[in-house]
Amino acid sequence: MPVRRLFAWHRQGTAVETLLKRYPQLGPARVLDALAFAYDNIELVLYDLNRERALLELEQKTPPEAPKSKKDREGEAKGRQTKLPF
Repeated sequence: MPVRRLFAWHRQGTAVETLLKRYPQLGPARVLDALAFAYDNIELVLYDLNRERALLELEQKTPPEAPKSKKDREGEAKGRQTKLPF
């Protein structure tokens, strides 16, 4: 679960308790650490969210391609993700 995703939901009003219920595998320490990191590095996280939104908008504007296998789609999704320092 990317930090930017947890941050975006929390910033829009989702309670920490709701995040913990939705992602119990993360546990309270990881969720709180992620949110602390996001609020301490808000410029970086906001930049990443804006970049993600721009990519999604660009993806929606491109015409659909022929159907691909699940494995191909997963590989392409991983290729589009950028490693961040968190």
